[in-house]
Amino acid sequence: MFNSGDVWLTLLALPVSVIAVWLLSRGRAARLALDHPNQRSLHTTPIPRTGGLGIVAGIAAGWLAVGSHLPPALWGGAAMLAGLSFADDRYGLPTGVRFLAHGVVALWLVAVIDLGGPLWSWPLAVAAVVWMTNLYNFMDGSDGLAGGMAVFGFGTYALAAVMQGQADLALSSTVIAIAAVGFLIFNFPPARVFMGDAGSIPLGFLAAGLGLLGTAHDVWPGWFPLLVFAPFILDASVTLLRRGLRGEKVWHAHKEHYYQRLVRMGWHHRTTALAEYAVMAASSGIALTCLFKPAAVGLYIALAWGAVLIMAMWWIDRRWRDFEKTRQRHLS
Repeated sequence: MFNSGDVWLTLLALPVSVIAVWLLSRGRAARLALDHPNQRSLHTTPIPRTGGLGIVAGIAAGWLAVGSHLPPALWGGAAMLAGLSFADDRYGLPTGVRFLAHGVVALWLVAVIDLGGPLWSWPLAVAAVVWMTNLYNFMDGSDGLAGGMAVFGFGTYALAAVMQGQADLALSSTVIAIAAVGFLIFNFPPARVFMGDAGSIPLGFLAAGLGLLGTAHDVWPGWFPLLVFAPFILDASVTLLRRGLRGEKVWHAHKEHYYQRLVRMGWHHRTTALAEYAVMAASSGIALTCLFKPAAVGLYIALAWGAVLIMAMWWIDRRWRDFEKTRQRHLS
């Protein structure tokens, strides 16, 4: 049963997120973790990457206000990852330590959520959570991108949960989307602050965790979260696969994601963000539409949309090859 008072309480996430991000992007707080330009960066000057802590603060305030009953493995795992990831933002942690922590938290989550499938599905679920946790971080490389995906992705979770009468899941997802809006005020191009790993890693974990929770409770089928977050999942997965096939160290920083190529070809961050928002909105709308269609119809629609996204990636590849040829001619 939905309580109108709880709906209003979700809005508490907005001022808390805004105030926290603003405070963390100023003075000494901003210097806790500065993002200096490197080979992966699309920015040219140091920018604070403390905004993710503001998102986490907004989520925590909103969840406490509405009395969210999420499993401890979900909110506890997100909190643990936020702390660890902030340490990584500030000091830099070995890749092995980060992946071990992601795996442990993912295993904890899968063990707590009763997926109802065969035992062999557990390792797949753990791998999916770890992958989503990290791919969200991989896609946090252009102003407004990761924050926008949080607004659209968790907002879509909330709408689907409302349609299915799942109040707690709806309110919890709404809080995350609203906290992301508070961050976007400072991160929409031109960005004054980044979320850093302290924001992107927990958001990826929550995207996977809430997706699994909704699947386990029959709020949506297993394909639904994949379709909602398809703009991130396809870009990161295809890019990683291609780099791996070339024998590259896939965990090293790079600028080969499709959104990065658009910016490097001359698209402004704002234009790239708005184009990505259109894709995210379409993915969300299609996912919600498919949710209430017969299984076969929904599958065909989802596959057709996937084909559209792959065609868009193919178009970017072609434009990128032409761009590189022109650049090489100018250099020679």
